[in-house]
Amino acid sequence: MSDTTELLQGTLDLLILKAVSLGPLHGYGVLLRIQQISQDRLQIQQGSLYPALYRLERQKLIAAEWGTSDEGRRAKFYTITRAGVAQLATEETEWRRFALAIELVLTSG
Repeated sequence: MSDTTELLQGTLDLLILKAVSLGPLHGYGVLLRIQQISQDRLQIQQGSLYPALYRLERQKLIAAEWGTSDEGRRAKFYTITRAGVAQLATEETEWRRFALAIELVLTSG
């Protein structure tokens, strides 16, 4: 069995918002940040990431600005907006409530 975990549906937006709340990141940087803070347990596929970034940008939960990556390439850098901060707080609360409910079921006697 792999040490990485498949993402539950609906968690990608939460993970992206959390990653960019820690500082501006380009798309690939978002992948690396999630991988890093999950201690390599979560792997996001680029094919899932970029549509999610565009969706969050359209919803005005993140903002994008063109810049230059550490490798000298032109890249979009994403930052969280005020609306994104509020959405992140809501989603964190909902996720913690859900995780607690699952924990209660798993530890029942």
